[in-house]
Amino acid sequence: MKVKISNVASLPTRYGEFFAKVFDDGKKEHLVLFSKDLNSLDVPLLRIHSECLTGDAMGSLKCDCGEQLERSLQMISEQGGVLIYHRQEGRNIGLFNKINAYALQDKGLDTIEANHQLGFKADERTYEIVEYILKYFKIKKLKLIKNNPSKVENLKEATIVEILPIRVESNRHNKKYLKVKKEQMGHML
Repeated sequence: MKVKISNVASLPTRYGEFFAKVFDDGKKEHLVLFSKDLNSLDVPLLRIHSECLTGDAMGSLKCDCGEQLERSLQMISEQGGVLIYHRQEGRNIGLFNKINAYALQDKGLDTIEANHQLGFKADERTYEIVEYILKYFKIKKLKLIKNNPSKVENLKEATIVEILPIRVESNRHNKKYLKVKKEQMGHML
């Protein structure tokens, strides 16, 4: 895999002070935020956050993504580590298809059924760039902030010392979505 890597820039946020770097895999540009103490940590926190424009930027109540992102940034700011903003919108079906999936969900389909109706698997994400980034930062052990069990299966380069799930309260707009994630996809909710 040929990857272009940006320079490092400081990125102060409302959650704390981070450094930012971009890894361009030729298809997508993945943002990595990391704490200033990353190199001195034996076991940093890691959040692989899949892009969710509707939840992360627009505050959508149909998912729990925005809240997971905020809590992850708070944890990493306090304890040190890395957030990989994994640019695979809508479980890697893209924003266009994600909105089409939302429309099918509005008609009663669940998130998995909607993806299948559009010709996709329940989850189309891949994690090669994540492995590349972990090697780049020489991360051998980590505490993984996640709810999705498939992220564990896809990490082969680092030892996961601890899994830290993120609990988010459901609302009337995402209750069915979260139930499907828990019962059909095995998410720790």
